[in-house]
Amino acid sequence: MSLQSVREFLHSRDFRVSIFETAAGTATVAPAAEAHAVAPGRIMKRTLMALAIAATAASAQAAVERIEVTERVPFAPGVSFGEYGAYEKIRGVAYYALDPKATANASIADLKRAPRDKQGRVLFSSEFVLLRPTGAQPTTLLYDVNNRGNIAILGQVNGRSPAQNDPTTVADAGDGFLMRHGFSLLFSAWTWDVAPTAPAAGTPPSRPLVFAPPVAKGVKGKVQNEFTVNAPTDIVSYAGMRGLTYEPATPNDPHAQLTQRARQGDKPKPIPRSAWKFVAPELKGGPGRVQLEGGFQPDTLYEISYVAKDPYVTGAGLAGIRDLLSYFRDHPFEGAPAPRNILIFGISQSGRLIGRMMHDGLNVDESGKLAFNGAYMQVPGAGGSAGFNSSFAQPTRHPSMMEEHGYPADAFPFTSTPTRDPVSGKTASTLDKARDKQGNLPKLIVANTSTEFWNRGASLIATTPDGARDVAPAENVRLYGFMGAQHYVGRSNKRAPFTACVSTSDHYLPMRALIVALDDWTVKGKQPPASAYPGLADGTLTTVADYRAIFPKGLGITPPEQNLRQPQLNLRTSPPKRGDDYETRVPTPDADGNDRGGVRLVELQAPLGTHTGWNLRAPETGFAWATSRFDGSFVPFARTEAERMAAGDPRPSLEMRYPTRDAYVAAVKAAAERQVAAGLLLPEDVERTMSKNLGLYDRILARDPADQGCGYLFPSSGPSVPVPG
Repeated sequence: MSLQSVREFLHSRDFRVSIFETAAGTATVAPAAEAHAVAPGRIMKRTLMALAIAATAASAQAAVERIEVTERVPFAPGVSFGEYGAYEKIRGVAYYALDPKATANASIADLKRAPRDKQGRVLFSSEFVLLRPTGAQPTTLLYDVNNRGNIAILGQVNGRSPAQNDPTTVADAGDGFLMRHGFSLLFSAWTWDVAPTAPAAGTPPSRPLVFAPPVAKGVKGKVQNEFTVNAPTDIVSYAGMRGLTYEPATPNDPHAQLTQRARQGDKPKPIPRSAWKFVAPELKGGPGRVQLEGGFQPDTLYEISYVAKDPYVTGAGLAGIRDLLSYFRDHPFEGAPAPRNILIFGISQSGRLIGRMMHDGLNVDESGKLAFNGAYMQVPGAGGSAGFNSSFAQPTRHPSMMEEHGYPADAFPFTSTPTRDPVSGKTASTLDKARDKQGNLPKLIVANTSTEFWNRGASLIATTPDGARDVAPAENVRLYGFMGAQHYVGRSNKRAPFTACVSTSDHYLPMRALIVALDDWTVKGKQPPASAYPGLADGTLTTVADYRAIFPKGLGITPPEQNLRQPQLNLRTSPPKRGDDYETRVPTPDADGNDRGGVRLVELQAPLGTHTGWNLRAPETGFAWATSRFDGSFVPFARTEAERMAAGDPRPSLEMRYPTRDAYVAAVKAAAERQVAAGLLLPEDVERTMSKNLGLYDRILARDPADQGCGYLFPSSGPSVPVPG
């Protein structure tokens, strides 16, 4: 029996239906009329009996044991968000108890090796933050899987990342979109490998959501850390992006190995142990570093490996998300009723985590119920069925063309309907374990940008593993490809460290429409927009070789020689052993170099230039053959036919496409109206897309074509947007 539920019961005024919360279920006291007619002593006796029943049930099944509220304050004080009014922020700590013998927890790696309490349960806790309307009304609870400890949804959907990762002020609400649409927002800690960062001068430290998971004491395993440098340096961290890693079981391990090679497929060349050494972290609690005589150089892939011990039970973080959502699904909380709906949302790393939850059945709680009714997976690439839940997993890490190949993001199966793996002979889907005890599945929206086809194997969620034919998504799944967009909306006004300016496409606007559509789909049964994803049958997916042949010449950029290939993996080994690569495809370009198929963003329906999902690394940073993990490219059309001919540009100029500014205004307006009709743009966002595209049009016309800088791409100021990976 949780202390929180006891407190809520004792503070209830009418005993209308007094609920006692446990992981096992609920125990009710009496209807209001009966309760008020009974003497106080008998009410207390009945209360104690209910508590005893709940406590007995809790010993048989465990999840969230109790909730401790540590802070409850107004959010954006004095501001009313439309019909939903004022919001509040509640911080707290959720205390969990996992039963290692429960079927629902069987997939959690190393859980049975973790310490247990007297009841045989594995205990841990995590901090959470809840933003919700102050009025006691049922709302949709939207859980944002934080990205490397940072709140992500507010930056991309509301246009503003909260200061210090602590949403407090009206500025932290951005344009208030999610609040105006009445969502309650929940964030909690689920990962451990987030490196500490030094606060900027004069600012308080950030508050990343990280937790201490259970530890599998006494377990040892080999850890590999691939890394590169963009410039010569003597000392470098070998952990993942803004992350931590497992350090050697033996300090300054004399048997640790450091190797170098040019490409991942090359044979590693050992570096003498006497030529390098481990170095203390730059910040307390940060990742270890390594120092090399003569220094580390660009264009080289380094790998340091050693034996580590005591892995974290990283999958407990996924179970914690599941159980926290189940708790809020079933229980009133701090004076508000239980939500009418539960959704989960994740970007990049956190979108892949949702995929792994469903792959492992960790979206179904210990009582056999779905923890969430719908999920939005944004830019997860090939779906996220690897990582997050294996021995010595490091959630921060994921492979690029160059590095971190020992920490895969995806593994077979990739599709929501069954396909056959030609190598293993297995037939499976990503949803085989995701059904509740009634056979129900959550409704899913999966959206990738063009960049994920080059860097994340995104074609695999819609084709057979050999890339030979299309695979339609399951009935509960919609797939969307935001063509011409990059992993996150571009903000850089410099080419470095890449060869081209970044893409300017804004796919955050259709994201907003699809979040609302997912809520309507799960609550009202209203169908969302039909899937719009590149495919083989209609020729909108192709090979890299064909892409290079079709892509127009004379633009000043050259397509990559390859895209990221997903390898066959043996996830039972640490690190996983690689096999042959799966066949991945990329979107087919049109005569302008813009990708065909998928969701036709306004920027592609009324184009001002070529938007690609790839951007090559600058030669001075090394690996000039490789693409950026996250960035696309943009090359504007020539302003006039004379400029086009002088530059040798095969694409029609702006004056040929739009003889006047009014003609361009009409083209953008028509494109926006088509997006609204398709359910991929909300009417409230038409003005924003008009303003953004017209602003870029004006800046291109005002730009000197001899200026090859990227400063013209964006206004001088814009919203703060994180870079999740």
